Amino acid sequence: MISVLILTRNEQQDLPACLASVAWSDDVHVFDSFSVDGTVEIARAAGAHIHQRPFDDYAQHRTAALREIPFKYPWLFLLDADERAAPPLALEMLQVVATAPAGMAGFRLRRRDYLFGTWLKHAQISPFYIRLVRHESAHYTRAINEVLEVKGEIGDLSSPLDHFPFSKGIAQWMDKHNTYSTMEAQLIFRQQGLRNPSLKTALFDRSFHQRRLHQKAIFYRLPFRPVLKFLYMTLVRRAILDGRAGLTYAALQSIYEYLIVLKTDELRRSGPPSK
Repeated sequence: MISVLILTRNEQQDLPACLASVAWSDDVHVFDSFSVDGTVEIARAAGAHIHQRPFDDYAQHRTAALREIPFKYPWLFLLDADERAAPPLALEMLQVVATAPAGMAGFRLRRRDYLFGTWLKHAQISPFYIRLVRHESAHYTRAINEVLEVKGEIGDLSSPLDHFPFSKGIAQWMDKHNTYSTMEAQLIFRQQGLRNPSLKTALFDRSFHQRRLHQKAIFYRLPFRPVLKFLYMTLVRRAILDGRAGLTYAALQSIYEYLIVLKTDELRRSGPPSK
């Protein structure tokens, strides 16, 4: 069987459907950052185990969940409240963990992001994520846009995970990415990313996460990043084929990139804010 971990902070809107999508598990844990809405009550009514911890950064918070929660099973399915595990994915996960060899530590799947009811098939930049792991073999790195590091072999699942990042509206997405851009700018300013990224690793490394890590580090060194990102998404990734949703998403991602540029420049001019 498989344990489930859902991270929450004021997720009373999305949590019910998320919990319903993992009702097949008898060990569901909600790791909450002290929500002030009905999140905890909803989770408790659904029979989930409730744990609470103040949020510090994404890597430390998620790793704390992996280490502090007494999961019933060695295999753990990781998801957020705005994600849904359809029955085919649940069935496939149950099948693969039943036959997984000892050296298998995790499974990667494709996440399908939606906007305006449209799957962002082309616009989505990073569609592949490790979400099913042996929790004792996993930990997170990077404070924002965190990376899941898994010690052991990684397999691939064919069934997708559905994600609805705009379920609370464009304004909420912008608010969240305003926070993300601040954290990204602080990482860049403090030079906590890769100091010597490799183009070879960025293009050819067998690990998707290593490729992504080096790609991001190289990208942050390029001029005109917001424009380059829009052109990359629309022309190279062919977001235009996703119609209005794809073009809207490309524009939003470019705005997000521009916020990172502005905030990084601001920090370089004035230094970090005094505490």
